[in-house]
Amino acid sequence: MPVSPLLIPSRDVLQAFHAARIVKRFDAPGRVTRLVLLPACQISVQKLNDDNRYILVTWFQRNPTCFPPPTMSPAFTISFAKQCIVVTGGNRGIGYAYTRAIAQSGGNVAVIYRSSKDAEEVTDKVGKEFGVKTKAYKCDVTDTDVVNKTLKQINEELGPITGLIANAGVSVPKPAFELTHEDFKKVFDVNVYGVFNTTRAVAKLWSDQNFKKGSIVITASMSSQIINQSAQNEPLTQVFYNSSKAAVSNLTKGLAAEWASKGIRVNAISPGYVNTDQTAYMDKKIREYQASAVPLGRFAEPREITGQALLLLSEHSSYMTGGEYFVDGGQLIW
Repeated sequence: MPVSPLLIPSRDVLQAFHAARIVKRFDAPGRVTRLVLLPACQISVQKLNDDNRYILVTWFQRNPTCFPPPTMSPAFTISFAKQCIVVTGGNRGIGYAYTRAIAQSGGNVAVIYRSSKDAEEVTDKVGKEFGVKTKAYKCDVTDTDVVNKTLKQINEELGPITGLIANAGVSVPKPAFELTHEDFKKVFDVNVYGVFNTTRAVAKLWSDQNFKKGSIVITASMSSQIINQSAQNEPLTQVFYNSSKAAVSNLTKGLAAEWASKGIRVNAISPGYVNTDQTAYMDKKIREYQASAVPLGRFAEPREITGQALLLLSEHSSYMTGGEYFVDGGQLIW
């Protein structure tokens, strides 16, 4: 199938033809020579004058892979060098995996924790292992004033802050008849208001500094979409946890919509069942049932959640906001 002729400088077409594995070349002025590019297409080439300045090229395309070949994109790499990422709850479980992955990618990491006795030791160890700056900051994510002050301190000491993973979360596993208002406050204050507090604080910081490349990643859960089971048709008794994660899922979309004009991206990661210090103490039968219900047949390791987070924090996801990404071993297929 002929394609519209092109009039291009001879020096350019000759160089391009050479790269495309030409088997023959033209010689005399005005002479038309058929050139075969293997295996994609045939090309007719004609000199228009004796000085070889311009050449008329007509392509006869055989298939969509015809010359010219596609431009190769740069190697896909993620680096957070000279950046600081804040991770709430970054001293244990999935949060600790986030901390390690960011540090391994060259980023400085600020870990926000509430009460863990070994948070500073754990955080310092990661920094030494990967040769980056890491520091743990004790902070109650439900306290607005403390959160604002802590984020400003982090920006001064480890900054500039370019990303946040709002990962802190809690659960109160009780039957609904036994749940109290205090249980509700405990779960929703951390899982919803705490997420809002930290995301708003960092977004305000970026807005004040006119920084338009900030990325926020919120840890939601596949539990935002389902009712987890302990056995066939037997629900886990954690209605506050599941409903809080559903709230976080929608919070992500709302904040993404509000802050898009400021260049701030907000996305959520929703892990499935993961091997952490919390799930390690689950009843064996419940673990086995849940793993058997996952298409991939097992719980995830924390490090398997981190790849999506790194992508969302990086420049490679610059056109992604308001999304919720499930890393669940295929659980939601069912």
